[in-house]
Amino acid sequence: MSVHSRLAACIVFTTLGPCAFAQLTPPPALGSPPHAQAGPAAPVVSGRIQRWLINPNGEVDGLLLADGTQVSFPPHLSAAVQQLLKPGDTVQVSGRRAANAPVVRAATLTADSGRSVSDQPPAPDAPSPPPREPGALTGALTAMSADGQVAREIYTDRGDVNGVVLDDGTIVRFPPQAGAQLAMIVQPGGKLYAKGWGSSSASGNALEATAIGSTSDDLHELFARPNGEQAGLPRGPREERLAPAPTAP
Repeated sequence: MSVHSRLAACIVFTTLGPCAFAQLTPPPALGSPPHAQAGPAAPVVSGRIQRWLINPNGEVDGLLLADGTQVSFPPHLSAAVQQLLKPGDTVQVSGRRAANAPVVRAATLTADSGRSVSDQPPAPDAPSPPPREPGALTGALTAMSADGQVAREIYTDRGDVNGVVLDDGTIVRFPPQAGAQLAMIVQPGGKLYAKGWGSSSASGNALEATAIGSTSDDLHELFARPNGEQAGLPRGPREERLAPAPTAP
């Protein structure tokens, strides 16, 4: 689900439960055959987990391996993956990689113990999750800013730049078209200042940028109002519009 579209719609969010459709499998029995070698449609990569990648909602939706490989997975696997793995562990990942893309889209993540987490579609007869009450996520996101040097870029499954990791570990996400337009700012080694909406958690800090620049005095607004004017930070979920003060007769 796109954080970008939710920001353009005044920060109205609807998310799945943290472990929806995640399946934790036991280690294989002794004598069971080893994993089959993956073909082009299901590459297998392995390595030590360097750090989690988190989205502005505070959910883990990817990881970086020590060799620089980026792995992505749906945010509804966040809790299950963190129960199985932690930074510093070795993981084997099977999944898919688009042609020339620097990202592996994980279908299964397997720990050294042999246990794994797989992204499983819901059963045809599985009940739908109950609808979230309106306003249930109100206050989940807060206005944030980030300032630092770009340590590395983050990519979509198709290979477009849609975020960066700063030198202090903060993750800044933005629409892929912004990554293309602001390539000189978001490239590794560049100085970046961003403001937007996000969250802080034990996993780290992440925000969805509404404006990006090399400094706070040189910001490029990323979202436009319906009339075409550039918008600043969106209003908070419960922020009310104040009536103009009456003028003196």
